Amino acid sequence: GSCGYSCCLRIQDMSIRIGNEPILKDINLHVHCGEMLALIGPNGAGKSTLLKAILGQQEHSGVISFSVPGQRQRKPTIGYVPQSPGFDPGDPRSVADLFACCMAKRPAFLGLSKRMRKKVIECLDRVDASELIDKRVGTLSGGELQRVLLALALDPIPNILILDEPLSGVDVEGMDVLMSMLDQIRKEYDLSIVMTTHDFATMEQYVDHVVLID
Repeated sequence: GSCGYSCCLRIQDMSIRIGNEPILKDINLHVHCGEMLALIGPNGAGKSTLLKAILGQQEHSGVISFSVPGQRQRKPTIGYVPQSPGFDPGDPRSVADLFACCMAKRPAFLGLSKRMRKKVIECLDRVDASELIDKRVGTLSGGELQRVLLALALDPIPNILILDEPLSGVDVEGMDVLMSMLDQIRKEYDLSIVMTTHDFATMEQYVDHVVLID
Protein backbone atom coordinates (compact mmCIF):
# COMPACT_ATOMS: atom_id res chain seq x y z
CA GLY A 1 0.00 0.00 0.00
CA SER A 2 0.88 3.68 -0.12
CA CYS A 3 3.14 5.18 2.55
CA GLY A 4 1.02 8.34 2.61
CA TYR A 5 3.00 11.12 4.25
CA SER A 6 5.31 8.86 6.25
CA CYS A 7 8.92 8.10 5.46
CA CYS A 8 9.69 4.44 5.13
CA LEU A 9 12.12 1.67 4.30
CA ARG A 10 10.65 -0.79 1.82
CA ILE A 11 12.06 -4.12 0.65
CA GLN A 12 10.24 -5.73 -2.28
CA ASP A 13 10.73 -9.25 -3.66
CA MET A 14 14.34 -9.40 -2.52
CA SER A 15 16.33 -12.61 -2.94
CA ILE A 16 20.00 -13.31 -2.32
CA ARG A 17 22.19 -16.09 -3.65
CA ILE A 18 25.82 -16.62 -2.75
CA GLY A 19 27.32 -18.76 -5.49
CA ASN A 20 24.70 -21.39 -6.27
CA GLU A 21 23.28 -21.35 -2.76
CA PRO A 22 20.00 -19.48 -2.09
CA ILE A 23 20.35 -17.54 1.18
CA LEU A 24 17.12 -15.51 1.20
CA LYS A 25 14.09 -15.71 -1.06
CA ASP A 26 11.19 -13.31 -1.75
CA ILE A 27 11.69 -10.99 1.25
CA ASN A 28 9.10 -8.22 1.60
CA LEU A 29 9.36 -5.69 4.45
CA HIS A 30 7.94 -2.25 5.10
CA VAL A 31 9.19 -0.16 8.05
CA HIS A 32 8.02 3.40 8.78
CA CYS A 33 10.16 6.01 10.50
CA GLY A 34 9.86 5.78 14.26
CA GLU A 35 9.25 2.02 14.09
CA MET A 36 11.46 -0.74 15.47
CA LEU A 37 11.79 -4.07 13.65
CA ALA A 38 13.36 -7.20 15.15
CA LEU A 39 14.75 -9.92 12.89
CA ILE A 40 14.80 -13.25 14.70
CA GLY A 41 15.85 -16.74 13.65
CA PRO A 42 18.59 -19.34 14.08
CA ASN A 43 22.25 -18.84 13.22
CA GLY A 44 22.86 -19.15 9.50
CA ALA A 45 19.30 -18.17 8.56
CA GLY A 46 20.47 -15.02 6.75
CA LYS A 47 19.73 -12.23 9.25
CA SER A 48 23.13 -10.57 8.95
CA THR A 49 23.05 -11.05 5.18
CA LEU A 50 19.78 -9.11 5.03
CA LEU A 51 21.35 -6.28 7.03
CA LYS A 52 24.30 -6.19 4.60
CA ALA A 53 21.86 -5.85 1.71
CA ILE A 54 20.19 -2.84 3.35
CA LEU A 55 23.66 -1.37 3.95
CA GLY A 56 24.48 -1.78 0.25
CA GLN A 57 27.20 -4.36 0.93
CA GLN A 58 25.44 -7.42 -0.51
CA GLU A 59 24.22 -7.99 -4.07
CA HIS A 60 20.56 -8.97 -4.33
CA SER A 61 17.61 -9.16 -6.67
CA GLY A 62 14.46 -7.16 -5.98
CA VAL A 63 14.25 -3.58 -4.70
CA ILE A 64 15.31 -1.84 -1.49
CA SER A 65 14.01 1.73 -1.38
CA PHE A 66 13.70 4.57 1.11
CA SER A 67 11.42 7.57 0.91
CA VAL A 68 11.08 10.82 2.85
CA PRO A 69 8.06 13.13 2.37
CA GLY A 70 8.98 16.06 0.14
CA GLN A 71 12.45 14.72 -0.64
CA ARG A 72 13.88 12.81 -3.55
CA GLN A 73 16.36 10.97 -1.42
CA ARG A 74 17.77 7.91 -3.13
CA LYS A 75 20.22 6.96 -0.41
CA PRO A 76 19.28 7.36 3.24
CA THR A 77 21.76 8.09 6.00
CA ILE A 78 22.31 4.76 7.74
CA GLY A 79 23.83 4.25 11.17
CA TYR A 80 25.31 0.80 11.74
CA VAL A 81 26.27 -0.96 14.97
CA PRO A 82 28.08 -4.23 14.15
CA GLN A 83 28.23 -7.23 16.43
CA SER A 84 30.44 -6.19 19.33
CA PRO A 85 34.07 -6.42 18.24
CA GLY A 86 36.38 -8.01 20.77
CA PHE A 87 38.95 -5.64 22.24
CA ASP A 88 41.95 -7.03 24.09
CA PRO A 89 41.74 -6.14 27.80
CA GLY A 90 45.27 -4.73 27.49
CA ASP A 91 44.39 -2.51 24.51
CA PRO A 92 45.67 0.97 25.44
CA ARG A 93 43.19 2.85 23.25
CA SER A 94 40.59 4.94 25.00
CA VAL A 95 37.03 5.67 23.87
CA ALA A 96 38.34 9.10 22.81
CA ASP A 97 40.97 7.38 20.63
CA LEU A 98 38.25 5.23 19.03
CA PHE A 99 36.24 8.32 18.11
CA ALA A 100 39.40 10.02 16.82
CA CYS A 101 40.05 7.08 14.48
CA CYS A 102 36.49 7.26 13.13
CA MET A 103 35.81 11.01 13.08
CA ALA A 104 38.98 13.12 13.18
CA LYS A 105 41.21 13.94 10.20
CA ARG A 106 44.35 14.30 12.31
CA PRO A 107 46.19 11.12 13.39
CA ALA A 108 44.68 9.53 16.51
CA PHE A 109 48.05 9.43 18.30
CA LEU A 110 48.04 13.25 18.40
CA GLY A 111 44.97 13.11 20.61
CA LEU A 112 41.71 15.02 20.33
CA SER A 113 41.58 18.74 19.77
CA LYS A 114 39.43 20.68 22.27
CA ARG A 115 36.79 21.12 19.58
CA MET A 116 36.72 17.41 18.71
CA ARG A 117 36.67 16.39 22.37
CA LYS A 118 33.60 18.59 22.87
CA LYS A 119 31.93 16.93 19.88
CA VAL A 120 32.73 13.44 21.21
CA ILE A 121 31.22 14.34 24.58
CA GLU A 122 28.08 15.57 22.79
CA CYS A 123 27.87 12.25 20.90
CA LEU A 124 28.35 10.21 24.09
CA ASP A 125 25.76 12.34 25.89
CA ARG A 126 23.13 11.03 23.47
CA VAL A 127 23.59 7.61 25.05
CA ASP A 128 24.33 8.80 28.61
CA ALA A 129 27.95 7.70 28.32
CA SER A 130 30.11 10.87 28.43
CA GLU A 131 31.84 9.54 31.55
CA LEU A 132 33.39 6.78 29.39
CA ILE A 133 35.40 9.12 27.15
CA ASP A 134 38.78 8.38 28.77
CA LYS A 135 38.10 4.74 29.65
CA ARG A 136 40.13 2.12 27.77
CA VAL A 137 37.98 0.21 25.27
CA GLY A 138 39.36 -3.13 26.47
CA THR A 139 37.91 -2.55 29.93
CA LEU A 140 34.38 -1.66 28.82
CA SER A 141 31.52 -3.98 29.77
CA GLY A 142 29.35 -5.37 26.98
CA GLY A 143 26.66 -2.77 27.66
CA GLU A 144 29.15 0.11 27.80
CA LEU A 145 30.74 -0.94 24.49
CA GLN A 146 27.32 -1.13 22.82
CA ARG A 147 26.53 2.42 23.98
CA VAL A 148 29.86 3.71 22.63
CA LEU A 149 29.25 2.03 19.25
CA LEU A 150 25.71 3.40 19.27
CA ALA A 151 27.04 6.93 19.89
CA LEU A 152 29.31 6.54 16.84
CA ALA A 153 26.38 5.30 14.71
CA LEU A 154 24.29 8.35 15.68
CA ASP A 155 26.75 10.83 14.16
CA PRO A 156 25.31 12.10 11.93
CA ILE A 157 21.75 11.30 13.02
CA PRO A 158 20.65 8.59 10.56
CA ASN A 159 17.33 7.88 8.88
CA ILE A 160 17.78 4.17 9.61
CA LEU A 161 19.67 2.65 12.52
CA ILE A 162 20.82 -0.94 11.98
CA LEU A 163 22.09 -3.09 14.84
CA ASP A 164 23.46 -6.62 14.48
CA GLU A 165 22.88 -8.60 17.71
CA PRO A 166 23.08 -5.54 20.01
CA LEU A 167 22.21 -7.64 23.08
CA SER A 168 25.07 -10.10 22.57
CA GLY A 169 27.48 -9.99 25.50
CA VAL A 170 25.26 -7.59 27.47
CA ASP A 171 24.01 -8.55 30.94
CA VAL A 172 20.30 -8.46 31.82
CA GLU A 173 20.46 -5.02 33.43
CA GLY A 174 22.41 -3.67 30.47
CA MET A 175 19.83 -5.10 28.05
CA ASP A 176 17.03 -3.15 29.71
CA VAL A 177 19.10 0.04 29.68
CA LEU A 178 20.03 -0.40 26.01
CA MET A 179 16.49 -1.20 24.83
CA SER A 180 15.02 1.73 26.78
CA MET A 181 17.66 3.98 25.22
CA LEU A 182 16.90 2.74 21.70
CA ASP A 183 13.19 3.30 22.35
CA GLN A 184 13.91 6.88 23.40
CA ILE A 185 16.22 7.53 20.44
CA ARG A 186 13.76 6.33 17.79
CA LYS A 187 11.03 8.54 19.28
CA GLU A 188 13.27 11.60 19.68
CA TYR A 189 14.79 11.44 16.18
CA ASP A 190 11.89 9.69 14.37
CA LEU A 191 14.22 7.12 12.84
CA SER A 192 13.68 3.50 11.85
CA ILE A 193 15.50 0.80 13.79
CA VAL A 194 16.19 -2.64 12.33
CA MET A 195 18.00 -5.15 14.52
CA THR A 196 18.79 -8.85 14.70
CA THR A 197 18.50 -10.72 17.96
CA HIS A 198 18.43 -14.12 19.65
CA ASP A 199 16.86 -12.66 22.79
CA PHE A 200 13.43 -11.48 21.73
CA ALA A 201 11.93 -11.73 25.23
CA THR A 202 14.01 -8.73 26.37
CA MET A 203 12.81 -6.46 23.56
CA GLU A 204 9.24 -7.69 23.20
CA GLN A 205 7.75 -4.59 24.86
CA TYR A 206 9.67 -2.22 22.57
CA VAL A 207 9.41 -3.56 19.01
CA ASP A 208 6.60 -2.84 16.56
CA HIS A 209 7.23 -5.76 14.21
CA VAL A 210 8.98 -9.11 14.41
CA VAL A 211 10.18 -10.99 11.34
CA LEU A 212 11.20 -14.65 11.61
CA ILE A 213 13.85 -15.73 9.12
CA ASP A 214 14.28 -19.48 8.98
